[in-house]
Amino acid sequence: MANTPHGGVLKDLVVRDEAISSQLRAEAATLEEVILTDRQLCDLELILNGGFSPLEGFMNESDYNSVVDTLRLSDGTLFPMPITLDTSSDEIKRLRITSGARITLRDPRDDEPLAILTVEDVYTYDRVKEAIQVFGSDDPAHPSVAYLRNRVKEYYIGGKVQAIQAPSHFDYAALRYTPAELRAHFKKLSWHRVVAFQTRNPMHRAHRELTIRAARLRQANILIHPVVGLTKPGDVDHFTRVRVYQAIMTKYPNGMGHLALLPLAMRMGGPREAVWHAIIRKNFGATHFIVGRDHAGPGKNSQGRDFYGPYDAQELVGRFKDELQIEMVPFQQMTYVPAAEEYQPVDEIPAGMETMNISGTELRRRLRAGAHIPDWFSYTAVVERLRESYPPRNKQGFVLFLTGLYNSGKDTIAKALQVALNEQGGRSVSLLAGESIKGDLHPNLSLTPEERREKLQQIAFVASELARAGAAVVVSPTAPEERSRALAIDTIASNSGAGGNVFLIHVATPLDHCEKMDRRGMYAQARSGAISGFVGVDVEYETPKKADLVVDIREQSIPAIVHSIILLLETSSLV
Repeated sequence: MANTPHGGVLKDLVVRDEAISSQLRAEAATLEEVILTDRQLCDLELILNGGFSPLEGFMNESDYNSVVDTLRLSDGTLFPMPITLDTSSDEIKRLRITSGARITLRDPRDDEPLAILTVEDVYTYDRVKEAIQVFGSDDPAHPSVAYLRNRVKEYYIGGKVQAIQAPSHFDYAALRYTPAELRAHFKKLSWHRVVAFQTRNPMHRAHRELTIRAARLRQANILIHPVVGLTKPGDVDHFTRVRVYQAIMTKYPNGMGHLALLPLAMRMGGPREAVWHAIIRKNFGATHFIVGRDHAGPGKNSQGRDFYGPYDAQELVGRFKDELQIEMVPFQQMTYVPAAEEYQPVDEIPAGMETMNISGTELRRRLRAGAHIPDWFSYTAVVERLRESYPPRNKQGFVLFLTGLYNSGKDTIAKALQVALNEQGGRSVSLLAGESIKGDLHPNLSLTPEERREKLQQIAFVASELARAGAAVVVSPTAPEERSRALAIDTIASNSGAGGNVFLIHVATPLDHCEKMDRRGMYAQARSGAISGFVGVDVEYETPKKADLVVDIREQSIPAIVHSIILLLETSSLV
């Protein structure tokens, strides 16, 4: 089995000549710049190190359209996933982006210059078409469709990049390999046949058994190659997962397996994603790739059905097996057989024989409850690592996100909640109300829609960090725009480690009552023109579509509203 890079040549753009790097760095300081998003950062790293070979930059319009329509670059090379650099119309004007322009791409974490992009074109695209063609649906229950709707800006910039330096990583440096480095490692160990295993979840005994079985049947070694870039919102954080992977690697036969981390931003794109994953592992030197049941599937759609069929990914990878030149290994579902005291493939177990398994949902329930997790399911060391990161529900952080018009009562409710939660005890309590945040979304500030969105994202980030540390967080921005609220809540859910522990509470006090009870005269000033950008007067407040709780101070007292919110938390076992 050949393990040549996709397209025949590994596009390793990483600069190893310090003189060239210094020259490019000096030029980068003179150019207009784009601060990358987290997803763009992951994409750029894999462009630079060759993980996305044969790409040498972000896709131009011709390649983008061809990939969306045919799963191929414009030259006919198989590549199923659009890799794009999005930007806004305001940025295009500010940066004077035109064909031939050179732009510095900077790391969002430390502002370091990573590459210079030479612009080939700037183009618009059809969001709905991209969603349907690439992900098979325009349903926002799909995380990448939601990302496309809420986060991706209206233009794409296409062009090749020149590397200045690779993004820096301060975690697990010894486990991070470029494709060239991993290929050299395999060569040093004389590994000629390598089965790669993709995962974004913790591994347990069943995963060990299926990977060992796959390797032994093919007289190969095993590459455990987990994703540590962006995964599905609510997934176990990569720090916890890597500790789990390190623990389980000690359970493999000596010399059989190797652990390396992949800085990929997953799209959860099912069949297309499986082909993409196969290409990436081929570039990293693997000869075989395990494709699982519902590989990279995001779960259920808005109608409660799976986005993809269980074997759609295997079928699509199989269709391109001659071009991929990496052998697909179909995932064998393993289950525990008590009578044999071992794991066996489901399709090899005689009818009627007792089997045992624990679903992901049940595992998470046991972790939250501190319940027993049997040895036949997972290793003690793995369970210990998971318990470190999964405190009981009543110790987990959460965010109460109150939204409503100025003078709706949301800030008063937020302060009362702070008191009630402090009375409960057990957690630190943080209040991020309009009046307590310098430069927040206070209505007497004249903010543009873009400034308002930026302020809300800042609040969401702070709330997520506090919740990650186990705090109870109450935020009460006006947040008038539905899209911005959805993005903020997604930020909290994705970054906090709290998963679903974020609750949207709409304080639905009507405008006429808010204005009638406005003793400070803010609405009057807005209507006279003394204040601009005032929500409810010259900025529309978009009613939340999916609030967890709707309250109104005309109909309920503040204590009654607070009690209803505490009951919501009790229902979720958080207090």
